[in-house]
Amino acid sequence: MPNLTEKITGALSTLGVERSFGDPIELGDETIVPVAAVWMGLGGGASTDDAAGEGAGGGGVSLPFGAYVSSGGRTTFRPNTIVLMAVSVPLVCVAGKAISRIVRAGKRRR
Repeated sequence: MPNLTEKITGALSTLGVERSFGDPIELGDETIVPVAAVWMGLGGGASTDDAAGEGAGGGGVSLPFGAYVSSGGRTTFRPNTIVLMAVSVPLVCVAGKAISRIVRAGKRRR
């Protein structure tokens, strides 16, 4: 019987590009392929002694960034604006803070 670590390793083989790109969907004359960013973290352990004891935990996040849409021989990417806003707001805040510190440090050197 496989131990917990072997079971988790077997489950990880199903992860990868398949989780980031969904199955193509035919909608009228368009083909839509959903795109997402997927992060997962897993951990586990088992006792090496004769005493039984195993444990594991995990979690994941999936952000639907948008979809590739093919129509009339042309493919375009249509972003999910809600997710782009949610991702860009913290990024802009961190960049603004970093730039203000750089400017402030430059003024102190003069």
